[in-house]
Amino acid sequence: METQVHVNPRKAAMIGCGFVGSASVFSLMQSSLFSEIVLIDADPMKAEGEAMDISHGIPFSRPMKIYAGSYDDIVDAAIIIITAGANQKPDETRLDLVHKNIAIFQSIIPEIAKRGCGGILLVVSNPVDILTYTALKLSGFPENRVIGSGTVLDTARLKYQLGEHLGVDSRSVHAFIIGEHGDSELAVWSSANVSGVPLHQFCEMRGYYDHDNQTERIYQNVKNSAYEIIERKRATYYGVAMAVRRICEAIMRNEKSVLPVSTMMHGEYGISGVALSMPAIVGSGGVERLVPISLDEEETKKLQQSGATLKEVIESSF
Repeated sequence: METQVHVNPRKAAMIGCGFVGSASVFSLMQSSLFSEIVLIDADPMKAEGEAMDISHGIPFSRPMKIYAGSYDDIVDAAIIIITAGANQKPDETRLDLVHKNIAIFQSIIPEIAKRGCGGILLVVSNPVDILTYTALKLSGFPENRVIGSGTVLDTARLKYQLGEHLGVDSRSVHAFIIGEHGDSELAVWSSANVSGVPLHQFCEMRGYYDHDNQTERIYQNVKNSAYEIIERKRATYYGVAMAVRRICEAIMRNEKSVLPVSTMMHGEYGISGVALSMPAIVGSGGVERLVPISLDEEETKKLQQSGATLKEVIESSF
């Protein structure tokens, strides 16, 4: 193992400059978290074009350096964000992308590993849980430094839907989507609340009593929203770009925020040997620890099924 180099705490690297990568850099440029962002893509001209375009907005933001580069430029990055991969087509699930994107990661991750990078790997490409596992195995990085964006966006979608439904600020809604970032994900309704008031109680306060049908409708809207967006505009990128920014904020500011990121499981809820999303404390060292939120019996069963779905894919892919 090579000696780790000194990390520049104000530098990020983006590997993959498609819709998600470039939208994420655009969002990060406005966040003032970084003073330097390097863009890397299989098509160097694409990376250069995006860097030029985004750089022209710097006079409206804060001074920083945004440029196209190579893997040699990522060595001292505090966060290496990976969005590279094939896009999800209208008729594809995230798991359908698995073989194409594992192959792409088999060329990317060794390039990162052999440079002894000391930063945190943030995996955003889909299927994110499988690729987080892949990045962990291929990089040899400690587990706390390999994070998948997981269900951070799904959770935001859930909060948004609940906020709209109840006519309340979505930031006051506390609820999680956990498990696979995909079709087997689940909403944790049993502990959902609005500023400490249990969800069902708050719903009744707002005149809603048909809890089962309403929560199922909202869950289906959240689960299917990516498909709905892809059907209309061929790709989703703004929402996930904001999720990337949120995770980077928690890391760069050492916020110790609780976010449902994808990380390895070691027996929690009877699941191990697979990466999936559970609320975790995220700070400057990456994932500090999982937060043991309470699940009811049915939720535990659904989470275990989600883990089993991912494990099956891992076993057939490696």
